[in-house]
Amino acid sequence: MSNTYRDSCGAGLENEEEFVDILEERRRSSDLGHALRTFSPYPYKGAESCSNADLNKAVLESQYLRYMAKEIAAETGSSVEEVREEACGILEEMSQNLQLKCIRLMGFTLSKVLKRLYSGIFVNMEGLNMLQQSIQEHPVILMPNHRSYMDFLIISYIMFTYDIPMPFIAAGIPLARMKLVGEVLRRSGAFFIRRAIGSDKLYWAVLSEYVRTIVKTGIAPLEFYVEGLRSRTLKSVMPKLGIMHMVMEPFFKGEVYDITLIPISISYDRVLEESLLAHELLGIPKPKESTTALLKASKVLQEDYGSMHVNFGRPMSVRHLCEGKINRCQYNLVPRDLPQKPSAEVQACVSWLANLMVRVQEEGSVMGPWALMACLLLQAPTIVLTEEGLPWQELTDKTLWLRKLALDFGARLNWPSGQGQAPDTDVMSSTVALHGSVVNRKAGRVFLVQEEEPARNRPISPEEEMISTAAAVLMLASYRNMSLHIFVRPALLATALHITKTTQKDELFAFFCFLRDVFSNEFIFIPGNSSQDFEEACFLLKKCGAVHVSEQEVTVSDAGLEVLSFLQALLQPFIDSYQVIFRYLCENEVHVYAEKQFLTAVRNLATELILSGELHTYEALSSDTHKNVLSALQRLDTVTKSRASEQNEYTVNKAAVRRIDDILSGKIPPQMLHTTPEAKL
Repeated sequence: MSNTYRDSCGAGLENEEEFVDILEERRRSSDLGHALRTFSPYPYKGAESCSNADLNKAVLESQYLRYMAKEIAAETGSSVEEVREEACGILEEMSQNLQLKCIRLMGFTLSKVLKRLYSGIFVNMEGLNMLQQSIQEHPVILMPNHRSYMDFLIISYIMFTYDIPMPFIAAGIPLARMKLVGEVLRRSGAFFIRRAIGSDKLYWAVLSEYVRTIVKTGIAPLEFYVEGLRSRTLKSVMPKLGIMHMVMEPFFKGEVYDITLIPISISYDRVLEESLLAHELLGIPKPKESTTALLKASKVLQEDYGSMHVNFGRPMSVRHLCEGKINRCQYNLVPRDLPQKPSAEVQACVSWLANLMVRVQEEGSVMGPWALMACLLLQAPTIVLTEEGLPWQELTDKTLWLRKLALDFGARLNWPSGQGQAPDTDVMSSTVALHGSVVNRKAGRVFLVQEEEPARNRPISPEEEMISTAAAVLMLASYRNMSLHIFVRPALLATALHITKTTQKDELFAFFCFLRDVFSNEFIFIPGNSSQDFEEACFLLKKCGAVHVSEQEVTVSDAGLEVLSFLQALLQPFIDSYQVIFRYLCENEVHVYAEKQFLTAVRNLATELILSGELHTYEALSSDTHKNVLSALQRLDTVTKSRASEQNEYTVNKAAVRRIDDILSGKIPPQMLHTTPEAKL
């Protein structure tokens, strides 16, 4: 079986030897010596040295920005000089100001911090060597996944340690507003982008020309998060395509021969922001990013966060990837310096590439035992976890069973076992101890940890108690999410088998495509790959002995029930959560919803159903799930966003939502579904 992302990434079992702990050397030698040593990177061969002022000047004086300034001046009635002055202000707010002395200061500080937080930071040296080579040949784009604020710092720290040119990093503007910290980040290579750009033509023009100039000149590797914001659920987020378009344009227009994309997978045993993220999902506002908040958070230095793996993926040539996917001649019809609306073909190509990069990041991620244990803990009733506790022996036996399944499915596992290593039970014991903020183990049982309530004069309400449990469940769910990319395709097929009760391959494929379509905002699927995803699901379930696959049928084997039951239960919280929202949309009299009211009302309904005992899925309270459902329904043309409204109003086609709910409930047989891959429902 051959999949593009598998071919590109060579996913498989982790070979521990290829990962080196970069903190080992730091623990043995001087941090000051490390920070002050000679830094001699080899840059891109075509790049000339270019200061921050030179880069800004090149952007402001570009033909493209001159043209856009005239156009915007004509539209707004301003003078060209006024528009150019505004562009200058935008650039000043945005641009990086990389300085080696600041990098050295960051290197020294980070060495101290990282040694306190992590037992090891493991980097695959082969990937790092290939990156070093790639930087000398073509402009390089670094594309890490985004799970923690630590992602932002760790790539630069590794590149400084190994004499690789420091990247320019796209960061959110709130970081720039942090006193002192913002300036340190700017001098460490960060350039800052506003979160809500909307239809601000001048801002788009300045940002895109800034990004394109970095790529065209190759003065530094460019680093950005294709997922946009940090994932609050620790699973991959649908890619945002704005910067991806900007990065690709110099290649499409023939301004560079090729561009090299480097997918980077950053995996954590434990994430610094775990509690913060869970509370954000429950609607508790995120604390404002400030230097004071950062100093208050210094108590994290007293905690143990286990190890981190940074996996630099194989360099991927844009020229090679786009071969046969795009006709670049269309760009010859308009002068390079003039703006050109991307064609549908270009948009599809960029979307495909962005999704591919996220899939390769997933394939390169390294899972620890905790991701597997979290999968199993969440399949126990919440009342068992909070009151009775799950028997430790049952959890460890089942985790070893799941480890084998994960390895069969091609997972990269960080599991220190084998000759001279700790026994499996010790590995799992230390894993549970590391995650004492989520679970604790006593009297041979594992319990969910609920936050201690502050002393109060009144008794705690059922709603408050439920929110405390929900925060713990969502923390557990975020760690389970780290493993979902391994299981999701077989889980979709297991769910199709469970709901349809059919063995016919074409009917299962139709239902598989339906599930894939509905959950395309929840999990990453490469556009146009329905058949490959279905074949992969069949292949993996056959490989582990769960099903028999023939030309026409997929039948369950006697030995397969345990695997299929686990996979179907893995997807159930998502199905339950979506059905709560479908129920709300169908039963409510209203046809038009403002987004804010919708999110509040759905959370209230989920709260009511959980307290009444009708719903057992605390994940139905997650704001990310609510937004994903709204996006999915928009994509499936069952919900329409009002263009005129400032409040993000949505009109709902209740009959279409009801039909999706009926299919998901098994009330509509699979024979009545479209069997064409990627078909709208």
